[in-house]
Amino acid sequence: MKQQNKHKILNDPIYGFISIPSEEIFKIVEHPYFQRLRRITQMGLSYLVYPGAHHTRFHHALGCLHLMQKAVQVLRSKSVEITDLEEDALYKAILLHDIGHGPFSHALEYQIIKKVTHEQLSLHFMNHLNTQFNGSLTLAIQIFRGEYHRPFMLELISSQLDMDRLDYLKRDSFYTGVAEGNINSQRLITMLNVVDDQLVVEEKGLYSVENFLSGRRLMYWQVYLHKTGIGAEHLLQSVIKRIKELIEKDIFVELPKNLGYFIKNKQPDFSSKDLERFALLDDSDIIMTLKWGSEHKDIVLSELCKMILNRQLLKIKLSDKPIPQEKVDKHLQRFISNHNLTSKEASYFVFSGVVHNTAYTKIQPIKMLNKNGKLVELIKAGKEDSFKALLNEVRKYYCCYPKLQD
Repeated sequence: MKQQNKHKILNDPIYGFISIPSEEIFKIVEHPYFQRLRRITQMGLSYLVYPGAHHTRFHHALGCLHLMQKAVQVLRSKSVEITDLEEDALYKAILLHDIGHGPFSHALEYQIIKKVTHEQLSLHFMNHLNTQFNGSLTLAIQIFRGEYHRPFMLELISSQLDMDRLDYLKRDSFYTGVAEGNINSQRLITMLNVVDDQLVVEEKGLYSVENFLSGRRLMYWQVYLHKTGIGAEHLLQSVIKRIKELIEKDIFVELPKNLGYFIKNKQPDFSSKDLERFALLDDSDIIMTLKWGSEHKDIVLSELCKMILNRQLLKIKLSDKPIPQEKVDKHLQRFISNHNLTSKEASYFVFSGVVHNTAYTKIQPIKMLNKNGKLVELIKAGKEDSFKALLNEVRKYYCCYPKLQD
């Protein structure tokens, strides 16, 4: 018979020892739904750019739990009332906030299941777990849905300065080796406070917040929106798109059972059976699909799969201005003539697009608490031009095409 460890301590490369605060939370961590996160890569295909980026959603969720424990300790030390039930709910909500991610995380969001976000899937999982744990996740779900009367609790989970962002920036920085994301999360948490049930940052943490936002912006351009990563994710998305087209033409494509179910079933209802099927999906299903697809008779599918498996990626050029359509068409026509493909087939290998990022938005603004007890919005609190620059949206346009054309 399996014994339960009532007080589990895990060793994390970022924070050192992480403790699981209760036996029930340990049981949630041991649940197959949560264990699946060990097989979901945190950063999609970023390991094709940064070889160390093989960390998982499991790592990230436990890191967020650790930071939430620190945040609760800090807020209580500042006389913010947090009951034991609220504390437990915060831990469960942050632990499960990403449980709905599918294979390769954001890289395939909306591709396997259209129009359903990972947050919506996380909620389905949380509701299902709530029945298995006798309703003990009810408050966590209320907080996660933004229905609880103390808004700062949701802000600790989802905002511009939440435990999710504080962990993934530091963790992704560590595993990629990109130093710009190595933020001082402990310093930021120490500066948190609550006023009228709203999460605020004390004035002395102003420049720590600026460093955090600047670091996040740099991580987006150096890591999350790295041009090679963009091209690789497009290829992976194109694999799923091509498989769907072939299936619609009654052309057989070998697929893992559960992945095949969702690709063929356009409107899953997420009954308990659908949720169980989704809970069996992970990165290995996609890897097997790529291996099988690389041997398919369809040249488009086989080439797309081989390019990802062998890291023979497309060339991608960035521009501050939109890519002229005639330039894209030139690459497209050259590829068509060299490989005897139709225009539609060639479009899998030659395409253009745009990516954008804003370091800070005034939607759900970060509020600073000054020495006089007044709340000031971040951009107004920071007098330097560098704070106003955080509001600027940066857009980068790109064109992808096979390297052999150069």
